[in-house]
Amino acid sequence: MTGNERGEVIRQVEHAVSLLADAMDSACIPEVGMNIVFALPGARDPGDVAGVQGRIVRLGTAVHPVGDVVFGASDHIARIVLTAMKFDPRIRSAANIRFSEKTVRLLEGMMLDVCSFDRTVEPPGVKTMDWGVAQCCRDGVPDIIFDRGAVGKEPMIRVLGEDPGTIARNIIMLSGRIKDTNV
Repeated sequence: MTGNERGEVIRQVEHAVSLLADAMDSACIPEVGMNIVFALPGARDPGDVAGVQGRIVRLGTAVHPVGDVVFGASDHIARIVLTAMKFDPRIRSAANIRFSEKTVRLLEGMMLDVCSFDRTVEPPGVKTMDWGVAQCCRDGVPDIIFDRGAVGKEPMIRVLGEDPGTIARNIIMLSGRIKDTNV
């Protein structure tokens, strides 16, 4: 990959983070924090995926990116994208947001393709994100993948797309609907 490609990936994530910091409802941020990532074309490992170092957290009611956008900043969300890219190489971006049943209904109402997996039936010896994402991508990569958690695991919604700008816009649209319905 060229330096220009890497720079463009970082620039697109930085722009998406700026959009989220300005307009996202901080209630969308899970307890573990959130991240938004974007992979280089043909990415093979988390080092080929750029995200926010230290994640994005709630600071009072503000959306606060902790660190800079760098390659290798996320393992968890990066693996979601890397798995999705095995099914559709155009899907190179993802973010995680807080789960609630009402949020899932709002996402379905936005006409997004939504899929879920159940951590309690996860086979032993696999990584949850690799297995769970693959479960949902067999017939095409959905826009949303969620799970209801497990013992010691926070339930989570993942938003997937071709680029971080699209993901940021979907999360901001969701934020508006959450505010309108007072989730």
